[in-house]
Amino acid sequence: MNLKRTFGAILTILGIIGLIYTGVEIIQHSGQYTTLIVVGIISIIFFFSGMGLVRNTTDNAK
Repeated sequence: MNLKRTFGAILTILGIIGLIYTGVEIIQHSGQYTTLIVVGIISIIFFFSGMGLVRNTTDNAK
């Protein structure tokens, strides 16, 4: 398997986990809002960069 695709999948999964965590903490009103904003922004960056790596990496398997 391609290393870029694997790294992209890991980034995408980390982004999803971070977005779920941020959503749960906002709904429960249990976290500092500045911390949740930073975690949410980093999660969005991870998610979209991971999706970009997965989408733009070609498979050269023969």
